[in-house]
Amino acid sequence: MAKLIIPTPLRKFTNDQALIYTESGSVLEALNSLAALFPELKEHLFDDQGSLRKFIRIYVGDQDIRELNNEKTAVGSTTVVSIIPAIAGGTE
Repeated sequence: MAKLIIPTPLRKFTNDQALIYTESGSVLEALNSLAALFPELKEHLFDDQGSLRKFIRIYVGDQDIRELNNEKTAVGSTTVVSIIPAIAGGTE
């Protein structure tokens, strides 16, 4: 069971839940389970082709999945998966 940490901007799509537990074997399975539980969240995580959006960073523990096995990165019963949306804005 993976523990997913939901960032504050996305909690409005998870009934204000900060932590979600899912049964999954990989990061992609965990994110798909999350999207199945909260369908409104899916469009914020995945593009029209079903790929993880480029501005979303996913960490397993303290490692970016891009440094591991991307969405195929294995998760286990003690795995913490953090979803980090990119923040843009400000002025020059």
